[in-house]
Amino acid sequence: MIGSGIRSSFGLFLTPITETLGTGRENLSIAFAVNNLVFGLPLVGLLSDRFGPRQVVIAGSVLYAGGLLLVTILTTTMGLVVSFGLLVGIGLGATSYVVVLGAVAQLIGEDQRSRVFGLITAMGSAGMFVVPPLAQLLLSNLGWQGALYALAAVPAVVALMAFGLPRRPGTQLHGVQEPHVDEPFRRVLEKAARHRGYLLLTTGFFVCGFHVAFIGAHLPAYLGDKGQPEFVAAGALALIGAFNILGSMIFGWLGDRYSRKNMLSLIYLGRAIVILLFLLAPVTRTSALVFGGAIGFLWLATVPLTSGTVAHFFGARYLSTLYGIVFFSHQIGAFIGVWLGGRFYDTAGTYTPIWIAGIALGVFAALVHLPIPERTELAGAAAAAD
Repeated sequence: MIGSGIRSSFGLFLTPITETLGTGRENLSIAFAVNNLVFGLPLVGLLSDRFGPRQVVIAGSVLYAGGLLLVTILTTTMGLVVSFGLLVGIGLGATSYVVVLGAVAQLIGEDQRSRVFGLITAMGSAGMFVVPPLAQLLLSNLGWQGALYALAAVPAVVALMAFGLPRRPGTQLHGVQEPHVDEPFRRVLEKAARHRGYLLLTTGFFVCGFHVAFIGAHLPAYLGDKGQPEFVAAGALALIGAFNILGSMIFGWLGDRYSRKNMLSLIYLGRAIVILLFLLAPVTRTSALVFGGAIGFLWLATVPLTSGTVAHFFGARYLSTLYGIVFFSHQIGAFIGVWLGGRFYDTAGTYTPIWIAGIALGVFAALVHLPIPERTELAGAAAAAD
């Protein structure tokens, strides 16, 4: 909740930092893009499966705080790439859903995972609801450097909470039975590389990353360009978090009862429709806040469904790594979305081509998920990969 809350406020810093440094939006967008790419590296999932989630989260929290502090010192483009891109990116990855969901998955049965994953995602969304308005308040009173000093203290709380996570990898609750739990790690990876449903899921998650990273990083600047005050952008981000709580819980609950792949197709199609309507409507305070609520309902509702599907394919033992690979595709999409947003704005003075790309990608992702094996076929699909 804390880590994702800070992350969701990064877009609020785009305009003040670029104005202070006198650079275009593309330069900081590059640091944002590297952050998203590093954030998604499967390495943290692999380390969590190897050494346990507790150590990974504690180390990541330290890097997270240190990176935020260094952003205020290393203000060149390369310095921002190192501090915000690399250090904060690694810290985010180590405190992300990849590690947490992998740890929790080993303590619950498969028939409850989508619902529990939805609850965890919703808790992360609570941070998105709380932190952006707080970050905007800090920005208004302390400036962007003072705001980052204050936010850098927050990951310390994450480090303390990490002591509640399992210390050893593979810790399972008594009575939880898992397929493939005794299989060698390399064999499970080979299965995943040949599994049609896993590959399609990975492809579709690229689009999720493109959407959430572009909107999260550039929506505040876009609204500012349209004449909206800063509090409207903060309010829109907060509504994304608030409605994401509801969406994550509802779709997590639905994922334990209905076809996950159909739910995912509906989410991506819904995103395309919401973005299209926002692009066609006049940008007002009302339309900005309505867009925040609507896109927020679909924001991370993909996470419990996607991670739950991966766990259903291969079990929970190596979920941090296997979901981490899927999540890396998400973050490649995030890298491209954030960078292209800044690139197009600096060269053409508009975000419109990226909004249109988001619509097209939403339709594409909706279609990509349709051939994924149905819930009742997943076990057979995994067995066929042997």
